[in-house]
Amino acid sequence: MNDQEKEDLEVFLLRRSRIRGHFQFKNWIWRATVRFSYYLKRFVDISGSLCAILIFSPILIATALIVKLTSPGPVIFSQIRVGKNGRHFKFYKFRSMYKDAEARLREIQKENESPDGVIFKMEKDPRITPVGRFIRKYSIDEMPQLFNVLLGDMSLVGPRPPLPREVALYRLEDYARLTVIPGLTCIWQISGRSTIGFTQQVALDLEYIKSQSIWKDIWILIKTVPAVLTGKGAY
Repeated sequence: MNDQEKEDLEVFLLRRSRIRGHFQFKNWIWRATVRFSYYLKRFVDISGSLCAILIFSPILIATALIVKLTSPGPVIFSQIRVGKNGRHFKFYKFRSMYKDAEARLREIQKENESPDGVIFKMEKDPRITPVGRFIRKYSIDEMPQLFNVLLGDMSLVGPRPPLPREVALYRLEDYARLTVIPGLTCIWQISGRSTIGFTQQVALDLEYIKSQSIWKDIWILIKTVPAVLTGKGAY
């Protein structure tokens, strides 16, 4: 190897080292940004859910008493839902249906009003109690999920957690919803709630996943307040 070849080799190795170092630095920045975003979102989830539990504790207690006194069955309804990366967890709600609701679902399955067929929606669902209809309209039944957020199973904002039987009907592109922690509220819940079909729900969730940020989460939380207070689109 002559002197020119040696010099060319040294230049090549130096350039390769610089390029490798540049990519390693960019990779470190990306990892640090992702880690920081996760911890910031988790901090908001913990502080937000704790504050909400304290502020709304009178409503939580009153709802528990009313549910207990107006129909037989447990106050809290727990159900297995699918979270991030397909992990199953117990999902909590105030019971808004009669205690045999799951068994009766098979009887009314053919009356599903969801055009896409994956999720079950029925505006005048006979399984819902009179009190349940009210607390569902104003999303009071969802408030126990603040404890799911505190436990880390859910986030304040993210795609709503599906049932295992719904996931079994997913198309390949629908599984992208399971790449993030599910949320208490989401973008389609402020855009029409139960009136939004499953296909549109997926499209809105994927839009959120691609552009999620702490500021977008705050915007969705703010928009959730009027959506809940009006009760529009909830059943």
